[in-house]
Amino acid sequence: MKKIINDPADVVVEALRGLAAAHSGILRVVEDPALVVRTDAPVDGKVAVISGGGSGHEPLHGGFVGPGMLDAAVPGAVFTSPTPDAVQAAVEATTSAAGALLIVKNYTGDVLNFETAAELAGAEGTEVRSVVIDDDVAVADSTFTAGRRGVGGTVLLEKIAGAAAERRYSLDDVEAVARRVIGQVRSIGVALTPPTVPHAGEPSFTLADDEIEFGIGIHGEPGRERIPAEPADQLVARMLAAITEDLPFERGDRVLLFTNSMGGTPQVELYLAHGIAERLLAEQGITVERRLVGPYITSLEMQGISVTLLKLDDELVDLWDSWVNTPALRWGV
Repeated sequence: MKKIINDPADVVVEALRGLAAAHSGILRVVEDPALVVRTDAPVDGKVAVISGGGSGHEPLHGGFVGPGMLDAAVPGAVFTSPTPDAVQAAVEATTSAAGALLIVKNYTGDVLNFETAAELAGAEGTEVRSVVIDDDVAVADSTFTAGRRGVGGTVLLEKIAGAAAERRYSLDDVEAVARRVIGQVRSIGVALTPPTVPHAGEPSFTLADDEIEFGIGIHGEPGRERIPAEPADQLVARMLAAITEDLPFERGDRVLLFTNSMGGTPQVELYLAHGIAERLLAEQGITVERRLVGPYITSLEMQGISVTLLKLDDELVDLWDSWVNTPALRWGV
């Protein structure tokens, strides 16, 4: 295993120190328990939007902390859920009288630990709501989950809910917007190579040179099937079909198309895939109104991509376009 690390046990805390050094004007880092918090938190009169999960998916979630998006992110060890006390500490550090919304990816550990933290915070008089995102159409259940996994749609959810909170929507209204996004977003991913978790020191799975894992999870969990490697036109068409048939997406729909690198895919391949997806959607009469392309929810150095479609309406477009200032997303500032 070759990685730019020191002790595998210190990877997350050392990375968090680097994040804080690079973006001290936007966020601060607490090491015990590990938290990433926007520098001006708590913001009076504003719903706190908090998310988190295992590390190794950067820039998710710490890279999305800042005005217009998350108030705090709670990082666990690599591919490991954060503990309830860390989530509770994030609530305490960021929440005003307006309350807090927890955005939870649908993994068993995340759901349990975030729900426990919400109950503890509620017992102390803080109003906390939770929403669980489960946008992965690849499988009904997986190694880490009961039900569908939370994947690329999480990025879009955090941006839109964060914008609603920044505009001083009430907790009821921020939650309602978040649930609308969850109901209208779908994703699927593919892997060409596995990731290597630092403390494991070896790849999470094996793939032959001529194989693709179709429907991969962000922790390297199995997908729908292993398929022979195929040209990008065929692969992207296969991915879009899995998504558009699920909701379903139909002629006349307006969508946000998010084409994501799983960590190791070069930009030339990512934009190639995005262009194919735009063309195929146009042929189906589906209008791509907004786009995001890049490595925003990764699986360490895994080569592969994911595609996410969010069905849009006027309010969701407006919230997506609203200004944001985080390490990984920044516009309109």
